[in-house]
Amino acid sequence: MAKVKDSTVKNTVPKSFATRSGITVKETYWSSDLPADMAKGFASKTPEMEFLGEAGKYPFTRGVQKDMYRGRLWTMRQYAGFGTAEESNRRYHYLLSQGVMGLSVAFDLPTQLGFDPDHVRSKGEVGKVGVSIATLDDMRTLMKGIDLAQVSTSMTINATAAILLSFYGCVAEENGGSLKELRGTVQNDVLKEYVARGNYIYPAKGALRLTTDMFEWCSREMPKWNPISISGYHIREAGSNAVQELAFTFANAIAYVEAAVARGLPVDEFAGQLSFFFNVHSDFFEEIAKFRAARRIWAKIMRERFQAKDPRSWMLRFHSQTAGSTLTAQQPMNNVVRVAIQALSSVLGGTQSLHTNSLDEALALPTESSARLALRTQQVIAHETNVTQTVDPLAGSYFVENLTSDLEERCMKYLGEIDRLGGTVKCVESGWIQNEILNSAYSDQRAIDDGRIKVVGVNCFEDQTKGAPIELLRVSTSLEVGAHERIKSWRIKRNAVEVESRIRALRDGVNGDANAMGLIREAAKSGATLGEISDTLRSVFGEYQEYSGF
Repeated sequence: MAKVKDSTVKNTVPKSFATRSGITVKETYWSSDLPADMAKGFASKTPEMEFLGEAGKYPFTRGVQKDMYRGRLWTMRQYAGFGTAEESNRRYHYLLSQGVMGLSVAFDLPTQLGFDPDHVRSKGEVGKVGVSIATLDDMRTLMKGIDLAQVSTSMTINATAAILLSFYGCVAEENGGSLKELRGTVQNDVLKEYVARGNYIYPAKGALRLTTDMFEWCSREMPKWNPISISGYHIREAGSNAVQELAFTFANAIAYVEAAVARGLPVDEFAGQLSFFFNVHSDFFEEIAKFRAARRIWAKIMRERFQAKDPRSWMLRFHSQTAGSTLTAQQPMNNVVRVAIQALSSVLGGTQSLHTNSLDEALALPTESSARLALRTQQVIAHETNVTQTVDPLAGSYFVENLTSDLEERCMKYLGEIDRLGGTVKCVESGWIQNEILNSAYSDQRAIDDGRIKVVGVNCFEDQTKGAPIELLRVSTSLEVGAHERIKSWRIKRNAVEVESRIRALRDGVNGDANAMGLIREAAKSGATLGEISDTLRSVFGEYQEYSGF
């Protein structure tokens, strides 16, 4: 039996009680702790829908669909992509055979940063944290044998989103599909890259130009596709708390909507295609309340700030993913429990789509067996717990309703401060948002280091004996050589004159006011590579220089 340090099990009761975001938690909650309008409703026995709201109706606190999971379960996705397109294609077929309801594609760093595999800056990174996609042919291989008209696909891609969506759409059309029927999402959230993730290429002005081009093009050509997934996930992974995750995500969303409206796009023409991506941490009730508050905040922003008239424009539809930053290399089997609890809170919070992390992700990319177990976690919640039988089951809880309103109020204060400072882009350029996240991350880590926040297996209940090693997925370094050979062959067999013509048209069009999407698609069809298209856009927009004021 493994020995446990005595010191780790002493003084486990905290001296003060608060959520991970620092919201004080009382010993007991009463009806007097409810928001004023809700408390009044309880006292007068007013029908609940008058003070809480009905699911499927403004402000959507209880959910965006009237019957929620009674009508349709959330989409179960497993984020996957590694090595070559052939290897990732095999994993997608495996996941689909195990009951995955939608694909979620991870791309390697060169692909995310707009470099072909043979670029000097790609060395050592090809296929390591996602799949390498540099040409239309790579996308054909990645999606081989998959009916894109029937499968919803999410692509975690930002700076090069327009290029990857062009590749994807071209492959779907080659296989007889219609762009108007394709369902899925590209992340395409460039603003959060500047403050949380770092995979940016162009300065904000050029990046927002591409984003609004995609809004316009998708609303016309791919009406069932979400041209952006505004991501709080990476903001939380960078160290923000739940309040900051909501506030900075919505601040980015406001900037995107403002840019599109300034472009002349009617808000109700594109707002229904906006989607969001949130993190799910282990503070069970705070996470549930966070999602309930998020729907209410977005509904009010769209109806009151942007005067949207279509109820679809008020709906916050989101994908969620369990928190990678909470996974530990120590005692990795504990991660199974963490993920299950986080996934359950996401479901109770009303997610539309969910990815559950695998137990080995603190050590390597997931193996097939660990990815299957992560998927089974969702399936057990969906089919064995009965939590899907009623809508918003924690509604009316004095604690949850108090926490929901507290999160909303704190988020709105942050948004007011961002407006006062000149808006999201100015706050990014000045480093204000980055510093807020940095300070939160530092505070959190200090609390873990001194034991105020317990992490089982890390700073408490540490095993003194090593457990059996777990199987890890290893990506071969030899695949980089193969990627070099494939792209060299691709350049030889294509029509170089046609490629140059399409690249020139792209450069001229982006220098003017043409929508870049159609021009990128034509360049992709001619055989231009991801790196060549990215370099063309670099020549017009320039490259972003990271804020360095810390």
